[in-house]
This record gives sequence, structure tokens and C-alpha cells, in this order.
Amino acid sequence: MIKVNSVTKKYPARLAVDDISFEVSKGEIVGFLGPNGAGKSTTMRMIAAYLPMDSGTIEVAGFDVATQSREVRRRVGYLPESCPLYADMRVDEYLHFRAELKGVNRYIRKTRVNDVKEQCGLTEVGKRIIGQLSKGYRQRVGLADSLVHDPDLLILDEPTVGLDPFQIRQMRDLIRQLAEEHTILLSTHIMQEVEATCQRIMIICDGCIVASDTEANLHRMLQQKTVVEMEVLTSKEEFEEKLKQINGAELRMVSEQPHGWIWVEVETLSPDMRVDLFKLAVEQGWTLRELKEQPHSLEDIFVQIATGEGATL
Repeated sequence: MIKVNSVTKKYPARLAVDDISFEVSKGEIVGFLGPNGAGKSTTMRMIAAYLPMDSGTIEVAGFDVATQSREVRRRVGYLPESCPLYADMRVDEYLHFRAELKGVNRYIRKTRVNDVKEQCGLTEVGKRIIGQLSKGYRQRVGLADSLVHDPDLLILDEPTVGLDPFQIRQMRDLIRQLAEEHTILLSTHIMQEVEATCQRIMIICDGCIVASDTEANLHRMLQQKTVVEMEVLTSKEEFEEKLKQINGAELRMVSEQPHGWIWVEVETLSPDMRVDLFKLAVEQGWTLRELKEQPHSLEDIFVQIATGEGATL
């Protein structure tokens, strides 16, 4: 669906995108992550034929973005981070206007507008003026706009920015439903959205693609330290002293709890640390109430790669 080959984009003061290449297959849902200023929005605008590249090639559904931009736009639905809307138009009026601009056949235009209104939860606000809608509803109007011509590819740039937690959950559910019928390239800073919807993750830093794989594979490739959490009945001082017997165990945190219990976090590269800590508790006669490995989140992966602390991928 998307083929990006050796693409570079320069602005007067900086290099925004530096010779990147990647592909997105039809039906795939890809999370596009990166720090602010890393080149995400620039890349997405170039794919959507909104911004010219300086070098390289981009194809969408087999059409070249540079020479066949009209065909590309017919197949792409693009929701930018700051969604431009005509605030003085009513929702129905705006969507009909956008459908006409996008070449939707006039015989099916009304049906398409009604379909996307239903998809995006806008049926009850069709007669409302856009400027009087909440931020969440305006985002929905922008999403309906990107869908009205039934594109093969959806490019969503920070679709939940500025929304409250309830609106974020609604938008996330909507994106998950859309993923059943469209190829999606999703840029966001909310890791739960990526974890809930995306099959693959691409991370861009300083204009370069530094990782592209499934979340599970990124976990394995990074070889992150393991953090083991433990709640045990002993003194803080005794635990710190006895932990020295275990090679590779680094005490990350220990806090005293009521009734003589302590809560401990131990960091290690050893995959057997839970076994070693269990044996230590048995040997010392400590009562053990909890012992578990702390799961690493997608946020941990992102921070580790973006800060250059992870293994080279």
C-alpha cells in the first residue's frame, strides 16, 4: 500500500527527514512514533501528497506521489494534527462540500455522507454549526471528512490530541473499528492507542527510522533489564545485606510497609532473578507475600530507543 524509498526533506534551518525507506502492506495497521520534531508529520504529509519531497520516491497503491498526486489523493484519507474545518458551516453542509471536492459521485454522495456520520457518531449533530461543537466532535468531523470518499489508506496524525480521557477512549474505539476495513498509518503520543490497535510499530528519531517491528519483537531485541517486585516480611537493613549474596542483583527501590513488611524492586539482566529471590527468602526464613516480574511497557521501549539506550536494531 505504501512504499517509501530513500526519501529526504529539508527545511531552511534543519533536515526534517533523512533518507528514510519503509513499506506498509495493504490491510496493515502501523503505529508511527517519535519525539516532537522527529519527522513524523512531515513524512505523513509527503505520503498524503500534501508536501513535496526533496529526493526519493513514494508510492501509494502503486501510484507515484510526485507524478500522480491526484490518484494518490483519491486513495488516501488524511487527518492532520490540527484539523482545518470551516467553522461557520454546518456538519452536513461541510461533509457534502468535501465529498464533492473529493469527486464522490453525486448519486451516492448523500449515502456516503450519512454512512460516515454514522461511523463517526455525528448523526445527531448534522445540523449543528461546526464552530459550536466540542473539540471531540470537531475531531470526529475531521475524521468523517477523511473517510467520505472511502479511501484505501487512512493517515491519522495525532487524532486524539486535545481530547479528554472519555473522548480519547471513544476515538480509540472508532479507530479500532476503522482498522477492520482500511490500511492505517497512525501517529500518536498515547501508547495505549498503539498497543490496542497496531500490528507493527515504526519509530523515527532525528529524521531516521530507527526501529520497525512488532511490539513483542522489539521487547526481545532490546534485551531490557528485568525488574522484579517483591513483598517480604523482614527488615529493610537485613534485606539489603542479604541481597549482596546474589550476583547481578541491583536494588532499585525498597520501602517499608505496615506491620514489618517491605516492598522491594530489584533490577537485573538475569532471567532467573525471581528464582534466586525465592530461594533467598526460603533460606532466610522470610515470609513472602508477592513475587513478580514487572512487565515492560511500550513506553519503556519507545524511551529506550528514542534516547539511544537500547540495543541497535
